[in-house]
Amino acid sequence: MNTIIIPEPIARQPWAMLVPLILLTFFGAAVLYSAAGGSFSPFASSHLIRFAIFMVVALVISTLPREFAKFAAYPSYVAILLLLVAVEAAGTLGGGSQRWLEVGPIRIQPSELMKPAVALALARFYDTLPTGMFSSWRALLPAVVIISLPVILVLAQPDLGTALAILFSGAVVMFLAGLPMSWFLSAGAAAAVAVPLAYSFALKPYQQRRVTTFLDPESDPLGSGYHITQSKIAIGSGGFSGKGFNEGSQSHLQYLPEPHTDFVFATMAEEWGFLGGLFVLIAFGLILRWGLSVARNAQTRFDRLLAAGMVATMFFYIAINLLMVMGMAPVVGIPLPFMSHGGSSMMTNMLCLGALMMIYRWNTQGRGGGLLST
Repeated sequence: MNTIIIPEPIARQPWAMLVPLILLTFFGAAVLYSAAGGSFSPFASSHLIRFAIFMVVALVISTLPREFAKFAAYPSYVAILLLLVAVEAAGTLGGGSQRWLEVGPIRIQPSELMKPAVALALARFYDTLPTGMFSSWRALLPAVVIISLPVILVLAQPDLGTALAILFSGAVVMFLAGLPMSWFLSAGAAAAVAVPLAYSFALKPYQQRRVTTFLDPESDPLGSGYHITQSKIAIGSGGFSGKGFNEGSQSHLQYLPEPHTDFVFATMAEEWGFLGGLFVLIAFGLILRWGLSVARNAQTRFDRLLAAGMVATMFFYIAINLLMVMGMAPVVGIPLPFMSHGGSSMMTNMLCLGALMMIYRWNTQGRGGGLLST
């Protein structure tokens, strides 16, 4: 029997996550190639370039020590919060929303950066809080402030989907920190009472139409229900094995809106069918499963809460997008990670993976290279 020694830099990489991630990203590039009518430009090529750039960023993040992550938690949060304020003052308009900052050729969406930043700040806060205070207001009020400030600024853009994502990841971190269950039950009851009021007084008319369309998309199939109706047609027409690569009529004939961003899963399902959808779900499942294992194996409270916040952020992206394209959630403009064309989504999710790779390294420090027997 021959034994092959795998070099440590290769053996220590989290291949259980990297393999499905790379396969999913390249599959997404193939779907984007088809969405562009059989051309790498402009979607597939920029998708792969962004993935390569942010993979390097994630690898750099994975090398950071725990002390630096703790030190950077609050300054990063404050810096991004100031960027959100700058968006309100001098942001760039696009699609009816004011969400971006432009400096020369650089265009950035600070609200996307805030998703992992909130999880990092909350993990740092609960790491320093004495265990005996977890049932007092001192465990609740600062965390509510950390979450509420960016949510208010993001809602003003307006961007309901991103605001909900920040709320979700923040709530997950608070729950896993060990706050009393009664607080979450009370918050849930208050939210149930507030939803009708928010619908009537807080949501803008186009956001209200999204809710009514979700409840009854067939009531206006050529208007507000057009997106969901066409998405369902595309997914259903794919059948078991799909119409074939680059043969999707819904996207090629431009019946399907946003086939390269929010509805990229519908574009894929039409051409690859149930089998393609199963591959995507399995790939996402493997990535999230690895992230949860990183959280379970975390050595400190800070590590565990930070890892859970990163997984929650990615899960929200995946779950809401898939439910949205299948007509099981309102259309809120959230792209599908690693498949949709868009730099902001790729940046956020790769930052989350970079943080998880960092914690994975903390968990496995001291292990040597691997052995492979043949």
